[in-house]
Amino acid sequence: MKNFVVKTVANAGALAVAVWLLDKITLTGDSTGKKIGTLIIVALLFGVVNFLVKPLVKLLSLPLLILTLGLFTLVVNALMLLLTSWLADKLDVSFHVEGFWTAVLGGLIISVVSWALHVVLPDGD
Repeated sequence: MKNFVVKTVANAGALAVAVWLLDKITLTGDSTGKKIGTLIIVALLFGVVNFLVKPLVKLLSLPLLILTLGLFTLVVNALMLLLTSWLADKLDVSFHVEGFWTAVLGGLIISVVSWALHVVLPDGD
């Protein structure tokens, strides 16, 4: 359970950095508390998408991953971010990613920041 909380906090922090750095990734809310709540919900959605959908997409795109020496992972990460944005829209959560290239850059930022936060935060191992 502790590992789940740490991963969710790391994802929320990484998403917050992406929202802060990129104008075309938006997260709205009336107050700071609502923005933090929305960020936690989006982090949970992002975690579910990465847990359920990402392995299947990586398996189906394995030839492209091998051919591009893993660079296609950037596209897969962008697709997961766009899927999270779409799900957030369907669930009436105020998070939006505008455009594929924004999603690619956002996915790269989220990956790097999430990795750094996982190194810093304790995970119970």
